Order: sequence, then structure tokens, then C-alpha cells
Amino acid sequence: MVAKRVDSAQSMHLTNNGMRTKMMLGAFSALFLMVGNVCGQVATKFVKIDDVIKYSFYPQRVWGLNPMHDGKLYSSFTQTGDIAVSSYQTGAVVKTIPLGKVEDVSDYAFDASDSKLLISTKVNQIYRHSFTAQYVVLDVASGEAKALSDSGAQQQATFSPDGTKVAFTRDNNLFVKDLSSGVETQITTDGVRNKIINGTPDWVYEEEFGFSQAYAWSNDSKELAYYRFDESGVKEFEMQVYDGLYPSVARFKYPKAGEANSVVSIYCYNLETAHKQLMDVGTETDMYIPRIKWARGSGNLVIARLNRLQNKLELLMASSSTGSSQVFYNETNTRFLDYENLDNLYFLEDGKTFTLTSEKDGFRHLYLFDFNGKTVDQLTHGKFDVTKFYGFNEDRKEFYYQAAAVSPTQREVYAVGFKGKKLRKLSVKSGTNNADFSSDFSFFIGRNSDANTPDLSAVFANSGELVRVLQDNAALRAKMIEYNWQKKEFFSVKTPENITLNGWMIKPYNFDPTKRYPVLMYQYSGPDSQTALDEFGGFTEWFQLLAQKGYIIVSVDGRGTGARGEEFRKCTYKQLGKLESDDQVSVARYLRDQPFVEATRIGIFGWSYGGYMSLLSVLKGGEYLSAAVAVAPVTNWRFYDNIYTERYMRTPQENPDGYDSNSPINQVNKLQSNLLVIHGTGDDNVHVQNSIALSSELINAGKQFDMMLYPNENHGIRSTKHVMRHLYERMTDFILTKL
Repeated sequence: MVAKRVDSAQSMHLTNNGMRTKMMLGAFSALFLMVGNVCGQVATKFVKIDDVIKYSFYPQRVWGLNPMHDGKLYSSFTQTGDIAVSSYQTGAVVKTIPLGKVEDVSDYAFDASDSKLLISTKVNQIYRHSFTAQYVVLDVASGEAKALSDSGAQQQATFSPDGTKVAFTRDNNLFVKDLSSGVETQITTDGVRNKIINGTPDWVYEEEFGFSQAYAWSNDSKELAYYRFDESGVKEFEMQVYDGLYPSVARFKYPKAGEANSVVSIYCYNLETAHKQLMDVGTETDMYIPRIKWARGSGNLVIARLNRLQNKLELLMASSSTGSSQVFYNETNTRFLDYENLDNLYFLEDGKTFTLTSEKDGFRHLYLFDFNGKTVDQLTHGKFDVTKFYGFNEDRKEFYYQAAAVSPTQREVYAVGFKGKKLRKLSVKSGTNNADFSSDFSFFIGRNSDANTPDLSAVFANSGELVRVLQDNAALRAKMIEYNWQKKEFFSVKTPENITLNGWMIKPYNFDPTKRYPVLMYQYSGPDSQTALDEFGGFTEWFQLLAQKGYIIVSVDGRGTGARGEEFRKCTYKQLGKLESDDQVSVARYLRDQPFVEATRIGIFGWSYGGYMSLLSVLKGGEYLSAAVAVAPVTNWRFYDNIYTERYMRTPQENPDGYDSNSPINQVNKLQSNLLVIHGTGDDNVHVQNSIALSSELINAGKQFDMMLYPNENHGIRSTKHVMRHLYERMTDFILTKL
């Protein structure tokens, strides 16, 4: 594997994180190696389907992690389901908050004074992010717990910044509860299902812009800014629900590629005057507002406006009292812009500058801008992508972020000052590193794993020095050895276009290089995604089961995937599927030529976009691929939602050939391999219409194939253990008999 290196200019600034840290982590590594050597002599067990459906090899983590506001303490769930407040420095539990009187707890949040808890209970999932819950407000000192509202389940409840109120939504309307008086105020009254939504997003915004809370408290707790979605002009999608003698029908608004969206408005509500002010977002209604955020001070709301093609971003500063607005930042792109960059919008205390990530130099980097939209400072530099922004410490004048600076397959945590100076690498171990910082950035809880090593969670000081280990997953590591766990080995593939692709391989139990083995390729391949990451997880148990049955498992990230810069990621623009499937076929061709691969037994598996890629690859590369498993696949981009699809393809009206030439339903006559198509009939994301349309075309073309539909199952197909068992037994049997 060819790894990216940190530019020499950066290397000069990287500081040593401390010999003590390296020695302590090295000692843990040595311990696990020793356990492995001992256990390796008596390994007798193998992974079974039960292990797959029970997530038997899922690593232990610190659950419910929240930094307290003093910067010295953090909270987390205990094994008994209570909340422990612990010291970052010593690990001492300074307080335990019992939750025994609160039933069916899902999550919690403290108010600004850390004296009250808002607890979500009895959660009922709606879509990917959204859910209803029975929220409870708990007084930490007295232990008294009260229901937030007695008028029905709520959504997206949050404390006001001063902790005196809680906002929430119910039945498409927005409410505020005053915690001292107990008065519940309904802010909007026009919410109607499948017509008007206040304070929560419509389906496509939730799925494709990744949020379910469509309102924001002002910094002084006096105002609420909120979205209003008018879905009246959006076409409905219907799904039959097989729940009785006569199936019922679930109807929801789903704008497909080229179709009409909700008309979105932004309002500001003043809690003192009860005045609602409409914000000026321009006259164009066929556009998107992927984020809103209050600026520092009072009365200034920042509204992100994105055109429908998603290649022009504008940030508007709007007055909450008058609604007037003006653009203070804009960015354009010849292809598309990523809404995720808006999550890195941070306003510095100087009131003059803000951070944002951008790909202006070809890689995703962190920038400092002024309110005229001019670049004040490019904070990170190099041929790598910044993958997360954690925040800015005003006292230390440091920015904290995650990046793929060493290799696209890995992640590190860094700190950097203004002008890119005093760059510090805070993470020590290779693999994938994540960080949860304390509120004052004096500590962080780091989580590290690699492809063959489950999570190590530990507390680190701001210097990067290890303070103490929280969770080492030693028992899981020993169990992996006991169960004959096979390692992922990283490698690279050169395509006919001389492009190097990164991947990993799991070889079978008792691998013999003189023998030949069947191969199952796994991939997702969607824009900005990665499966060839040096981190633990990803169908882990099932792949081990197959490897122990004599299969090689391979995963390679093709063009369009992430952490390799803008050009690599956006080269699939207007032709989703073409280059990605070319690359997967190239991988199959490469594997066929390996001396340990049985050339006639190479298959491909994927889910969602990966299911789409499995179909397209096996249709285009049947000479090299003898079998495919496609779960919940897109089969025609005309069937999918408009925000996602048009971002990469434009509309079907503008780019009909891009849509049709790369849709599997238009290439079914090429099928010459074994095919299993799987779909849940209740999939609100990738509708079962995709697989039904594909099966119709396959039948008309006289092609035999296998198909499994799971009644009422959504995109994940995991509602019960029975369903999961059936799914994995079905896929395993197909692979064992057809590949």
C-alpha cells in the first residue's frame, strides 16, 4: 500500500507527544500480543451465525459520554444504567446520578448549570435520525423526575442555553415549556401531516442533510429560529404495510430526482413578545437551506443558502427583529459543494472571523474568513483532507481537528494555531483515531482502533500525554484469538488507468498460498465513503465466518470515495456508477490473476449504494465476477431522492444519459452470473420499487436470479433477531452454494 506522508513543512512542526504515552501504549500492545501468542496455541472455536446477529465481537465503549461545563469532569452511563460524573484527571467518580426511577432511558443531556437532565425515554424511531420520545426532566440535586409534557410524545427536545426552558416539537408544531412555571406554549399551529412541518425537517432534508432538529435557540435564550416546510407540492410515495387482512398504506412525501421539493421558510420567534418574524432568504424557492446557526451576540441568525444544483453556497446574516439579510460569504464549484462543511462553521469571540472547511485548493482544509468573505488564514495545508473539526480554544488560540494526513486509510487528531503554526499531532497510535474534548479543551477522550484491533479508549491531556486507559477491550482481543480471527491485510491495486486503489484482504483460516480460494469482494463505493479504512468493524463477524469457511474477503475503495482530495472524489460527477464499477471490475481482474485465487469463483457483495455497485459490476464484468449479492440496491437513479441524486448527477432532464447508461435495469441482458437481490418492503430510503423494477426487466430478458423480500423491513433489515438470522443465513447459503 502506498501511504500518503505528511508534508515536510508540517513534519517540522509536529511535536513529540511524550515518551510516557508511547511506553504505556506500547506496554498495552505488548500485553495483547502476549495474550495472542498464548491463546493462539489453544484456539478451537469458530464464528457462527449467532455471533453475527448478536454482535458478539462488538467492542466495549464509553457510552453516553458528555463533557461537563467546568471542563474538568465528564459524564457517562454506568453498567447499571445510571450516570457517573468522573474526573478526567483522576478517574474518580465524584457523583452518581441514579436513573432507577426513569424507565427505558435512551439518552440524556445536561443544562448549562449541570443541575438538570433532559432524558429521552420510550423512543420510537421514525426515519434514520428522527424519533418520538417521552422526555423527562430530572433535578440532579433532589432526584425528582417530571414528564416534560403530558400531551403526547415529543420530538427533538432541547434545553435553552440558560436552562430555564425546553423547546420541542409535536405533531409538526413547535412548543416551549417554561420549567419554573410549568407553562407549555405552542409557537406554531399550522402543522399538518404531509403538508406543513414546523421545527423538524421533511424526509429528504433529514436523510440527505443529516439533521432532525430544525430549530435553534438564540444564545441569550430569548428567541427560537425555526424551519417551516410546506410539503404541499411534493408528491407522495406509498408503501404497503402487511399488517392485517387488508394491508394498510404508509404515505409520506418523497421528492424523487427532478421532482418538486418542499418550499422552506425560516422564522424567528421572540419568546418575550410572541412575535414571529419571517427571514428574507431570497425570492428563489427552488433551493435549499441545509443549516441555520446563531452568530455571537444577539439578533443575528446565519442562514446557509444552497442552490438546487448544490454548486453555489451563500451564507446570509439575517436580523431576527426585521428579517432583513445580506450575503457575507459565497463559494461556487464547477461540480458540487459539500453541505458537511457547514458543520465546521464556528464564530470566534473576536466577532470578526469564523472558520469553515473548503476544498478551494483541491483538498478539504480548515480556513479562517472575515465577514466580508475574504480568507484571513488557511489553517491547514497539504495534500490530505481534514475529516472533522472539533473546535477552537480561545485561551490557547488552537484549532482541533481530525485528518487523513498520514494515509487516506487512517485518521489522526491534531491541534494547530493561527497561520498553521505550532502544529501538534495529538494522537499516537496508527489506525483510526477519534476525540471527544472537554469543554475547555484541557483533556480529550481518544478512541483508537485499527483493522485488527478493537477500540482502545483513554483520557489524554491537551499535550497529547496519556492520562489513563478507560477501556482496552482486552477480553475481546483474547476472544478473537480464541475464535481463530483472521487478520485484514492492506494492499493496493493499480487500475488500467494507472490509478492506485487502497484495499484490504482477509485470507481464509489455515491459508495455504499453494492452494486456490474463492473470493467475495465487499464494497460500498458511494461518494465520499470508505470501506478500506484501518479501523475495527464493518460486517466483521460475518466476514470472519466466511473466511473460516474458506473464502477470501476483499474490500477496495474505487474512484469517488473519500479522503483523497476533491478530484478523486468528484471525478464521478454526472456519471454515478460508471467509474466506480469499472474499478471494481478491475479489482476482480487483478484478483483473478493471483496464484491463490480460484479465478472462476469471484463474487461481489454490497448494501444500498454498495448493492447498486454489486449489480452494475456483475452486469459489466460477468467475465470476472461469477456471483453477486445486492441488498437494498438502487437500480435506477430516477427512483431515488432529488437532493442526493442531483448533487452528483444534476436532474434527469439535464443529464438523461448519465441516469440511464449507468442504471442496472437498462443492462440486465448482460447478466451471466449468479445473482441474489434482497430488499425490505418497508424501505423508506431505497424503495422496494427499485428491486421490483429490476426483477421485471430480468424476467423480460429471460434471466434467472434469486430474490428475497423481507415484509415491512426498512433499509437496515434488522427489526428482530429472527429477521437478521434469516437474512444472514440466506446470504451465507447463497455464497456457499453459488460462489
